[in-house]
Amino acid sequence: MLVHPKQRTRFQVQVPLTALIDIVFLLLIYFLLTTNFMVDEGIKIKLPQAKAAAPQTEEVITVYVDRQGRAFLGTQEVPIAGLFDRLKEMISNRENKLVVIRADRAVILNKAVKVMDIAKAAGASRLCLATEKDF
Repeated sequence: MLVHPKQRTRFQVQVPLTALIDIVFLLLIYFLLTTNFMVDEGIKIKLPQAKAAAPQTEEVITVYVDRQGRAFLGTQEVPIAGLFDRLKEMISNRENKLVVIRADRAVILNKAVKVMDIAKAAGASRLCLATEKDF
């Protein structure tokens, strides 16, 4: 007579997916809340609007001009007389460097053009006047 041993039921291991899903959603929320959404902070300016504005992707030197006509490099105010030296120092070791002028839409045009002239005299091979996309 042939005896078959009794087969035991195997215990199946189950991973608790509910806790894993909760952790993934918490991480997703954390990264969404802490991600930098390309918000320019610092000098408060309203850019002029244009229908054909295109995003800028390469590294640039940005000069801000507020509505009073003051020039800023980053968040530091630079007098117009010292702007030439600072830009020349920043551009000196780079070839074909782009300088972006972000002037407030209420600034007197002469002040923005003066900053552009200083940047060109300092050695900027390319100049760009920043605008907002008009929707």
